[in-house]
Order: sequence, then C-alpha cells, then structure tokens
Amino acid sequence: MNHKDVVALVTGGASGLGETCVLELIKKDAKAVIVDFDSVKGEKLAASIGADAIFVKTDVTNEVDVRQTIQKAVDTFGKINVVINCAGVANPGKIMGRKGPLPLDAFNKVVQINLVGTLNVIRLAVEQMMNNTPNEEGEKGVIINTASVAAFDGQIGQVAYSASKAGVVGMTLPIARECADYGIRVATIAPGLFDTPMMASLPPAVKEDLAKTVPFPKRLGKPGEFAKLAIHIIENTMLNGCCIRLDGALRMPPK
Repeated sequence: MNHKDVVALVTGGASGLGETCVLELIKKDAKAVIVDFDSVKGEKLAASIGADAIFVKTDVTNEVDVRQTIQKAVDTFGKINVVINCAGVANPGKIMGRKGPLPLDAFNKVVQINLVGTLNVIRLAVEQMMNNTPNEEGEKGVIINTASVAAFDGQIGQVAYSASKAGVVGMTLPIARECADYGIRVATIAPGLFDTPMMASLPPAVKEDLAKTVPFPKRLGKPGEFAKLAIHIIENTMLNGCCIRLDGALRMPPK
C-alpha cells in the first residue's frame, strides 16, 4: 500500500503507542484520524500536525460514536483504509483481593474497552473499507490490533487484562479469514514491556528492574519500534492473520 494513499484511523491515538503510530504515519505522508477519549491531548496533537490529521473524541465501545467517527474521517479524507487499534486500559486486580473477590465491574470495564471496543471498531471499519477501490493485488484495507505478551504470559493480578488481550489474539485469525474475501488484511502486535504512559507512573528503580527482565535488548521497548512494525505490516501484503510478539524474547514470570 502506497504511504501517500493511506488514511489511517488510530484508536488511543492521542498518547503512547497510538500517538507514535500517528506521528510515524504522518512522516510517511499518510493521513491520520486520531481517535481518543482525551480531548485535550487529541486536539493538541492534531493541531501540531495540521491538515493531514483530525481528532475525533470517541468511546470505542459505543457504536454511534464509532460510526460518526468513521463518517467524519470519510467526509474529511474521502475514505479510511487502515485502522490501528491501540485504545486500551490496564486495571490490575486479583481474583481474591484484600476487599474480597474481584469486582465484576472492574473485569468488565477492561474487557469492554480492550476487547469489545477493538471488535466494535473492526466491524464498522470493515463495513466502510469494503467500499474502497482495491489496489493491484485486490487489497482494500489493513487492520492492526494491539494485544500484549500478557495474552500468553499473564501475571497474577492481570486476569482482566490477560483475558482481554487473549481475546484480541484469538479473534485475529477468524476475522482475517473472513476479511480475505473483502480484500482486507488483519494482524495483531503483542508488545512486551514498552516505555509508555502506563509505565510513566512507576519509580525509575522499578522501571530499571523491569528492563533487566528482557533478555535482549535489556531495556524497555520504544514506542517507535511498535510504530515501525505497524508501518511494516501496512507495507507487507503477506502479513495477514498473524500475531507478532514484539518483546525482546521476554517471557513474563508469575508475578
């Protein structure tokens, strides 16, 4: 897919991995639709980019919100042909905590945003992408999801996060198989420990200890490395129906 032909809708696009993907796309002369719930960060990022990006405040779990966001993207740029799903939350909690069993509301919130929100964006984006004119290989679009190594190596206290990310991994292949008939590819990235806003609240000593658990390179991942992989997935037509671990050979311990 030609970079200049890309109109990418990026959820969680106002910060962290999503923001870095937006900036990397803009460097490649693509257009970006920044989708986030944080209006301050989203509007600031869009303003810093200019005419090649717009921000739309969106709740990814809400069908009306996502439909309106896609329509605004189409009205502004004529289409969408790439989606990068980075919206997500982490809400740690043990099955049996100090206050008793894990609250279902806490579990449901994580699953709703990370898993159901991702599916909501996918299904409505696919509906729109089917209207695109295919390229010479018959491709109409690319969808890239964000899972986590927690989908495979979930730690104690990560039951909701691990379940939600395992769901993202699990639905990648069946969606890719169906979307093959529509000329749309679907792939998922499962990052390990990355230096994102989720890590920002940790003390430096804790971050250093976490970095040492990565076999090689012995550091936290850089958001730019995630963004470059996302760009490569867009470029490489054979990447489809797969989940790629981006983790420096990290395998998370129980706790």
